[in-house]
Amino acid sequence: MLEERTYWLAWSQINGVGPVLMRRLQQHFGTLAAAWTQPSKALAEVEGFGVKLLKVVEQERSQLHPEQFLEEHSLKNPNFWTPADTDYPRLLLEIPSSPAVLYYQGQINLQENQGIKPMVGIVGTRNSTEYGCRWTRKISATLARQGFTIISGMAAGIDTEAHRGCLEAGGRTVAVFGTGIDIVYPKRNQSLYQQIQEQGLVLSEYPAGTQANRAQFPQRNRIVAGLSRAILVMEAPLKSGALITAYQANEFGRDVYALPGSLDNPKSLGCLGLLNRGAQVILSESHLLEMLGAIPDIDTGAQLSLFTQEAPKPEPQLEPELVQVLQALASEPIHFDVIVQQTQMSTSSVSSALLQLELQELVSQLPGMRYRRL
Repeated sequence: MLEERTYWLAWSQINGVGPVLMRRLQQHFGTLAAAWTQPSKALAEVEGFGVKLLKVVEQERSQLHPEQFLEEHSLKNPNFWTPADTDYPRLLLEIPSSPAVLYYQGQINLQENQGIKPMVGIVGTRNSTEYGCRWTRKISATLARQGFTIISGMAAGIDTEAHRGCLEAGGRTVAVFGTGIDIVYPKRNQSLYQQIQEQGLVLSEYPAGTQANRAQFPQRNRIVAGLSRAILVMEAPLKSGALITAYQANEFGRDVYALPGSLDNPKSLGCLGLLNRGAQVILSESHLLEMLGAIPDIDTGAQLSLFTQEAPKPEPQLEPELVQVLQALASEPIHFDVIVQQTQMSTSSVSSALLQLELQELVSQLPGMRYRRL
């Protein structure tokens, strides 16, 4: 594992080779360590490695010595995880673009990394109104008191209010940066940054010293979405980075919630658009808690052991179509569209089968058109 960790870091230094291509290399050659020694001819067999990229790989790989680079890099960046590390956040491993290197600073909570302690992302516009700020603090504090970890990007506006509301309630919060973990952006959040390190965690896929760059913040958003079990969009105009986070959350199979606002407020139009697309509406703090309570625990085995377990019921005889749909499901929630794709059945047939399986208590439906096997 130590060797593979070295090569996740090494490959991340090659221009043009991102997390998706690294996973392809790993799948093709078995390990990234093995991929590192392959000639260009062998690398060309991996999808995405064209002539131009192969030239870059050949040139940059010859100038980089992985073990030596790890040692030098660790002097300025002592704390980081790669997918080869056992403490790498489990939920990030589920997304196709999980960061090759994830730097951290602050207080680690391994239950968060394992997905046992749920994290809820709260995002929104930098130019927030009093209404958006007030409800963000109120909901963040309520969730913190209920044991949720609040995750956001420490940007001005809604992000800042989400972190502060959580901290004031004595909760734990995680900030994902679009800069290095040592670069506070915006600068006026310096005191908030210090407090988050004391009561939470700062994360980034960028090494120490990386300054703010507009292109890095949308990339940051996918980490917020990937780490979260649900994303709350509190206030957002039609063109907003918060909407990118919401769309990515949908792609990753996470639930999306939006705070309704006035049609007269341009900063609420993005939220209203999300609600029109099927996001869950936030009607009150208690309503939100009730909706979030439907999110299944990842580590159900640990909880089940606390109770007397009944003998499993014998599975009923099912029609072939029902069996096909049931086999496509697992204990982890799966979106309806994915079930259709896996079974290659029509949407109407899948919908009918799911309804019959629900009636037989073999399947449960969750918010966001997701289903899981019971």
